[in-house]
Amino acid sequence: MKLEPKIIALDLDDTLLRSDLTISDRTVSVLQECKNRGILIILASGRSPHAMYNYAERIGIDTISSYIVANNGSLVLESDTRKTVFEHFLPVNVGIEAFRLTIDAGLSCHSYEDTCIHVSRETEYSDRDYQLSGLKPIVPDDFEKIIRDGVYKLVIPGHPEFIVPVESEFKVIFKDRANVFVSKPYFMEILPLNAGKGEALQEIAETRMKLQREDVMAFGDSMNDESLIRYAGMSVAMKNGRREIQALAKFITEETNDDDGIADFLERRVL
Repeated sequence: MKLEPKIIALDLDDTLLRSDLTISDRTVSVLQECKNRGILIILASGRSPHAMYNYAERIGIDTISSYIVANNGSLVLESDTRKTVFEHFLPVNVGIEAFRLTIDAGLSCHSYEDTCIHVSRETEYSDRDYQLSGLKPIVPDDFEKIIRDGVYKLVIPGHPEFIVPVESEFKVIFKDRANVFVSKPYFMEILPLNAGKGEALQEIAETRMKLQREDVMAFGDSMNDESLIRYAGMSVAMKNGRREIQALAKFITEETNDDDGIADFLERRVL
């Protein structure tokens, strides 16, 4: 029995993107066929918008009315006009407190602007962030001013063995005040409470398109995709995804992101 989604939401890194950060011709072709059948394709990533636009163009949603869910759901834009649909900022007091605790722990902090990454100091992880996003790291004179001016999220990078205990501590400290999770083993993120990919997708599907969660398919691989996977009626975890995400999803791809896992799944189960 074929699945009949009206929306397909796609995480980028380690899901739609191959390890070389490209999208295969096969996957583009399959997504084009889905669009031709009237299915709305949405990108949903932890990346900032400027680190997503080229992928929107690659799959052709830059010329149609769709959505880009950026910064893990705290910012949503129209894919064709790039106009902001809605946004959620991290409360200033939460951001300042998290930043100071991060520095006290000997770690660094990142925030994202249109075309750059503000970093409290340059590290191997700011270089890695640059390689992933294409956004240049800049060390501001006053990082706290960046937070006071408004940020969608903060990212605390570091070796996984340091990030794991810090995540546990921050989840306790910021319980009921912020959304804390690890998106990559070396990136911990702090978002506004109740802001996430799933919450953003629910707003798009139910409020703006008058659809139900049963009409939504979503692909993801990591913990920043948890709310996305929990929300979508047709949730799909990547074969290369974390076990926690696979356990939540209704389906798991038979191929990894490097072997056209999304295209393979869509060809077999949708087209």
